[in-house]
Amino acid sequence: MTGSGTDKTKTRKELAGPVVVLVEPQLGENIGMCARAMGNFGLTRLRIVNPRDGWPNMAAQRAAAGADHILDKVELFDTVEAAVADCSLLFATTARAHDQAKPVVGPEEAARQIVGEIEGSGTAAIMFGRERYGLQNDEVALANRIVTFPVNPGFASLNLAQAVLLMGYEWFKLATANALPFDMPERSERASNHQIQAFFDNLVSELDKVEFLRPPEKRDTMLVNMRNIFTRMEPTKQDMHTLHGVVMAIAEGRKGPAKGGVLDGNEATRLRALLAEHSEGRTTSDSSTVRGLARLLRRNPTDAERILWEALRTDRRFASHFKRQTPVGRHIPDFVSFTKRIAIELVNANETDVIARDRAARCEWLEARGYRVCLINAADVETDLDAQLDRLAATA
Repeated sequence: MTGSGTDKTKTRKELAGPVVVLVEPQLGENIGMCARAMGNFGLTRLRIVNPRDGWPNMAAQRAAAGADHILDKVELFDTVEAAVADCSLLFATTARAHDQAKPVVGPEEAARQIVGEIEGSGTAAIMFGRERYGLQNDEVALANRIVTFPVNPGFASLNLAQAVLLMGYEWFKLATANALPFDMPERSERASNHQIQAFFDNLVSELDKVEFLRPPEKRDTMLVNMRNIFTRMEPTKQDMHTLHGVVMAIAEGRKGPAKGGVLDGNEATRLRALLAEHSEGRTTSDSSTVRGLARLLRRNPTDAERILWEALRTDRRFASHFKRQTPVGRHIPDFVSFTKRIAIELVNANETDVIARDRAARCEWLEARGYRVCLINAADVETDLDAQLDRLAATA
């Protein structure tokens, strides 16, 4: 896995760029952060004039965040004149007017001139001053152009690395024709009007079931507004499939009691009794039917099942091991652990003989396939949950 942006599996761009000249930088950390900014935008040539804390500098290496290929090739100079002697086009960056008869340009124009100079086989350089007070007049006098940034006049001072980054960004943008490092993955085909209409009809049908489009006199306006939401999106075919799924999932989850939600404890218990009686003597071979029953049971837990499920999810002895109302073949135990090969069956009070026979057949089928079946009385879960969990832990 790559980091937050630096992918070492990719090849660095090696471009002929301008020289970066740091005049008497004070802190090694600032030099390192300048090198990092240079690396972001393909600049590799760094010259330093009289670094206050000497060179090499461990603080600079730490702050460079991997831009060692720049620090390893740093050129040191005793004077500014020596550092820029071979430059045919020199820019001095400054936030202050130096009252010198020189062209003053912004970073974009400076980048254009640098690209042109390098294409003509010249050597371009950008000079940056000290953190505390920048470049002096005699140093600015060596430059062909002054570069200044459009910043707040009342708060114009930039961090040294920020200034290097801004210039590097403008140059790199021009040198690479503003190419971005990656594009958005190709989208699926745009949805047809027919697909959008089919989705919209489905959406309106479900909204009518919950009486969302009211009062009646505002229905037409609401429909127009909703339709405009989706047409402005310019959705793809995949978008439509996803939105269809969202609407149907909400609709399915709403089924059950008249106003949605799950059944209460007594209703859920009666539902399980009804399913057991309905399935007596039948063999459920259709896997889709089994999965449908499992979803129905999951949506409608009994009180004891809710309590035990919450305990199984949060108790470190069982967390992540058990699933609730999950098919095992053609049977659906209340809880099952495939890793521990344990099935848990909750026994409710006053169960009919049909329910007892159904559970016995299910337990026999599970045990024949290597599952240990643990029977727990629902009343015991509600009155003494800890004891049932300890008993289950001993079984596991």
